[in-house]
Amino acid sequence: MSLTVSPELLERAEAGPVDDTDFVACIRESLPYAYEVVERVAGDLTAGNTAQGRPFADNQLEPPTEKARGQLLRALASDAIRGALERHFGVRLAFQNCHRVAAFPTDQSADDALRTFTSVRAQLLNQSPELVNC
Repeated sequence: MSLTVSPELLERAEAGPVDDTDFVACIRESLPYAYEVVERVAGDLTAGNTAQGRPFADNQLEPPTEKARGQLLRALASDAIRGALERHFGVRLAFQNCHRVAAFPTDQSADDALRTFTSVRAQLLNQSPELVNC
């Protein structure tokens, strides 16, 4: 299960739409490691803390545990979760492997960098024997 949904939130979802604020709170509580990674890369982007002047910020640290890795995979594999996090932090997210998450600006200023980051070439060049089971 990806999220731990309170009975109250489930009841509201059964009655109709749920706002992003409540959904993001559920994500933060259910997937704290994933939330922390996205919060960090989004914060780095906003603060201009990007490596080598790149127009994006990314996480290159492997998750400390398999549980943390699973949280990151679940968060970024879900369109609803990923979209809510993007809206909440005001970024576009890209995911390259089991831990490399990047935050890009929402405007078109980093479109070329996003295309490069998500390209087949970048995916192939980012492979290593250590990540086979990721």
